[in-house]
This record gives sequence, C-alpha cells and structure tokens, in this order.
Amino acid sequence: MQVGIPRETTRGERRVALVPESVSRLGTSGLSILVEAGAGETAGRPDAAYVEAGARMGDAAEVWASDVVAKVRPPSLPEIDRLNSGAVLVALLEPAGEPARLEALAARGATALALEWVPRIARAQSMDVLSSMSTIAGYKAVLMAADRFPRFLPLLMTAAGTIQPARVLIVGAGVAGLQAIATARRLGATVEAFDPRPAAREQVESLGARFVGAELLDATMETKGGYAREQTEEEKARQREALRGAVAQADILICSALVAGRRAPVVVDEAMVRAMRPGTVIVDLAAEQGGNCALTQAGEEVERFGVFILGPLDLTSRMAFDASRMFSRNITSLLQHIVREGALIALAEDEIARACLVAQGGRVWSAGQPLAAAASGGGAA
Repeated sequence: MQVGIPRETTRGERRVALVPESVSRLGTSGLSILVEAGAGETAGRPDAAYVEAGARMGDAAEVWASDVVAKVRPPSLPEIDRLNSGAVLVALLEPAGEPARLEALAARGATALALEWVPRIARAQSMDVLSSMSTIAGYKAVLMAADRFPRFLPLLMTAAGTIQPARVLIVGAGVAGLQAIATARRLGATVEAFDPRPAAREQVESLGARFVGAELLDATMETKGGYAREQTEEEKARQREALRGAVAQADILICSALVAGRRAPVVVDEAMVRAMRPGTVIVDLAAEQGGNCALTQAGEEVERFGVFILGPLDLTSRMAFDASRMFSRNITSLLQHIVREGALIALAEDEIARACLVAQGGRVWSAGQPLAAAASGGGAA
C-alpha cells in the first residue's frame, strides 16, 4: 500500500505531513512512501533526506494517485479531483466549516479522515494532532506578544532601578493555554489564567499561575471528550463581567478559548479593550474561528485605543521544523493503527477511525455514521 505525501499548497503553509524520520517506521507496517518533490523543503527536509530514509520521490499526479494521501491542510477541489476512487485521505479537513469539500470527497468515492476529530481517549493520544499543534501555538503566542510588548517580561533589578514583571493573563487553559502559561512563567512574567472547567484550575496552579474567576467554574462546561461546551449568551456575559478587572490590569492577554466545531466565544468585548492600558498586547489564538476578542481581525495586527491586537493564523507554520516532526509522529501513529499487514482495517468498526470519518462509500459521515443513516436513526454502514 502506497502513502503519498503532497506539497502543501495553502498560502503560507510551511509544514509537511511526514518527515524522513517516520518513513522507516511506516515501512515496517507494509507501507511504501511516495513524496512529491520539494514537499519538505520549507520544513527543513530536503528531498535527499527522504530518499536516504527509503522514500521515493514523484510528481503531484503520482502522489495524488496513491492508496493513502496524508497532508496537513485541507485539499482544494482540484486536488480532490486527483484522488482515485477508493483512496484514503488523512488531513486537517475543517469538517464543520466546509461542507462542499466533504461532499466533493464523497462524490469522488474517497474515504476521508479528519484529524480534528481524533477522539481524546488514552489509546489515541499519540495521534492527537490538535494537541501537538496547540502546544506550538501556545508557546509561539507568548513569544509574539513579548516581541510586540514595549517592556521587559521578567523582574529586573538593575543599577538603573527595579523593573517590575509584566502581568500576563491567559484565557482558556487547554493545551495551548497551558503551554502559554509555562512559557510566560519561564520568561519571568507574573501569570494569571482562567478557564470555566473545574479540572483546569489544578492544571493552571500546578504551573505556578494564579487562577482567576473561580466563581465561574462549572462542571457542566466540559464535554465527554474533554473540550469546553458552547456557552449560552447569559454565561458569556457573566464571564465577561467577571474578567473585566483582570483584563484591565493585564499587560499581555493571550486568548485561546475554543469550542469544537463552533465559532469561538467572544471573551473580550470592545469596552474591555478600551479599559486596557496603552501599549498592552492581545494575541488571539482563536482568530481563525472568529476570535475571542471582538476587535480581532484574522491574519492581521490592528491597534485599537492604544492596544495592539494580533490575530495570527499561521503560528504552527512559523515553527515548521518541529511542527512537522510532531505532526508526522501523530500521522505515523494513526496510519500504523489503521493499516495492518499492508491492508486497511474496517474503519467504521474501529473506535478511533470511526470518530474521524467524514466521508466513505460515497456519503458524508457525521458522528461515526453516514449522514443519511444518522438522519433516519440507522446504524453505521
């Protein structure tokens, strides 16, 4: 069975789905690797490294004709047209935002696995691309903020006097938020954090940050999969009111509150930004999902009321070398799970693969079964 690794075509994307170090590991599972020439160059992996690891190099047409195609970003419609009927596509597919893409994959007769939907269970931890990429985003967000912030982050005692540490507030203590806490602490900042899930409080405090907004903790906020559920408008308003003081006192605000498959909640409204001191910095990691700050512009840096608001879309791609290494390890674990002795397992019968299925057998899937069956109450095919 051949696995094809195409060059990423999304603007600004520098990662590659598989790095040379993973090629030999997949070979033991009966998989041969075909890499599009130049696919790994922007991630610091030249073609020669793939060849040395045992992969073959080919052109785009050959790669897209593979039995399995693994990539980072969603394919374009012309790329989907290159897939063979019956091929398997593994990628970040943004299933909640692009139904036309899923319909095109189904019409092509392809089987598609969305990496966003890898379940948060112990057996799937090594396949969890979102956690890997969130680790990078949380780390990089603090460095971006520190670079934009016109002051030091740590406490400094100098001959010119003492400089007080910067105050960093992290809203959302998932993987990205926790990494942001750890990074800001390592840089010497005073760190506070908030998340409505009770389990997050212990994690925040274990990293040396002060938890704020304890009165908002709600055990119902966490879904079975470990993510935060969507809040009601009343809950969002109550949260904003409780956080106004902490936001106004922050020098740097990192927002990383996301709801799986939904628009990001607005945590910081315009009035809260107005109350912040000039020169403070907001880095909104939810920019691609609409933003946690009401004034965020996706992919842009804007200044409002003297506050710098950054809405980066490509933080993981800015660290393409390590991001690709982590992404590749996740992909490798998933492929080794779904391919046994050179053949694909019955995906719809496997707990992990079934959770990721978004297209199979000419139909779009949701919640582990075809949409047509889901609508009628039928079981998975």
